[in-house]
Amino acid sequence: MRNLKTMTDEELVVLYAEGNNSAFDVLLNRHKGGVHSYIYYIVRDRDLTEDIFQETFVKVIMTIKQGRYTENGKFKAWIMRIAHNLIIDNFRQERNENSISNDEVDVDLFNDSRLCEKTIEDEMVQEQVFNDIKKMIRHLPDNQREVLEMRYYQDMSFKEIADLTGVSINTALGRMRYAILNMRRMAEENKIELSFV
Repeated sequence: MRNLKTMTDEELVVLYAEGNNSAFDVLLNRHKGGVHSYIYYIVRDRDLTEDIFQETFVKVIMTIKQGRYTENGKFKAWIMRIAHNLIIDNFRQERNENSISNDEVDVDLFNDSRLCEKTIEDEMVQEQVFNDIKKMIRHLPDNQREVLEMRYYQDMSFKEIADLTGVSINTALGRMRYAILNMRRMAEENKIELSFV
């Protein structure tokens, strides 16, 4: 068999879709520098860059594994488009969370929570929310709690979580999704407010 490193992106995608995880490692090593640099160049925040970078490759994995990737000789451009769309989604979400103005401006100086100092009341509300979240996490099924704690408290990627727990990345993502859904349900049933504002 040919050396994986000499194969084209498209050949590696086919191999990975057939179950060869080493093929994906080669793809990741080949493109991670460019994707990471591109994300950081736009968002200018290391933690956010890591989150979007990991989410990009989770989407890549899921699309290939579900057989939805169409080979067109432009694998790198496809990854960059996924990263770009996730960056846009993040900016939209941030704008919706931080602004109560309808004006279509980049920064709303009066309503941007990043520009405000926290009051004692804000800190008390935040502490209460964190305490409520910790209580709800304790009521999650073990496998969901494990994934959630690894992702948010230990800052592990879904690939690391999957490797450590011995499940597929899709299973780890599924457990995370169910953990969040369960916590939302618990919050609704117990009338718990989970926002800081």
